[in-house]
Amino acid sequence: MKMGYKVIAPVGDNLKALFVGIKEFPTEKVFLICPSENIKDAQDLKEKLADFTIDVEIIEITGNLMEEMFKEFGKIVAIHPNDEIIVNVATGDRMSTCAAMSASFANGLKTFGVMGNQAMIMPIMKLSYYQELSENKLKILKMLKIEDYVSLKELSKQVEMSISLLSYHINGNYKYKGLKEYRLVEVMEKNKQLYIKLSEMGNLLLKGYIQQEKAPGEVKK
Repeated sequence: MKMGYKVIAPVGDNLKALFVGIKEFPTEKVFLICPSENIKDAQDLKEKLADFTIDVEIIEITGNLMEEMFKEFGKIVAIHPNDEIIVNVATGDRMSTCAAMSASFANGLKTFGVMGNQAMIMPIMKLSYYQELSENKLKILKMLKIEDYVSLKELSKQVEMSISLLSYHINGNYKYKGLKEYRLVEVMEKNKQLYIKLSEMGNLLLKGYIQQEKAPGEVKK
């Protein structure tokens, strides 16, 4: 018998939308991703969902909302297969909805919003963004920082790749996209040398990926 979904939902200003989603999608467990100021709302919601015998885990986040959202999505995806997870972005406020949508896109998760009393599936790719990145590209990202540029020559030594191979992974070619086209790195030319640093998007993706590596459960390939 098919089990219910694991639902990820940000805690914001439209929590009634969670129940609309539960009617549409059989729900086994709900992960409530919650800023500190909304903890009371999350606890009240947990009590209500107990009447439906639905397990609830409250995940309190502090600091940068977007970064924390990617981290928590990474932990959940590391434990549960993607096809068991669905994301209800309608429950959040403007910022948490945006963060949850971005994290859903990066992980290729089935996602829906709510209009009135109807759930609407969002057009998000089923393929995880992480699956588009080879081990070499991820290795390069892990060596970069968002604050500082590093020269192509120095980065070549750090990742133990030839400059030509490193350039390919950064710039891509006519057939395959590089990190630059994915907007995961920023490139600058100075004194006839190329310098690279991690972009904001690269930083977010990397945080989510690292959490998937750290979390227990199924090994990601």
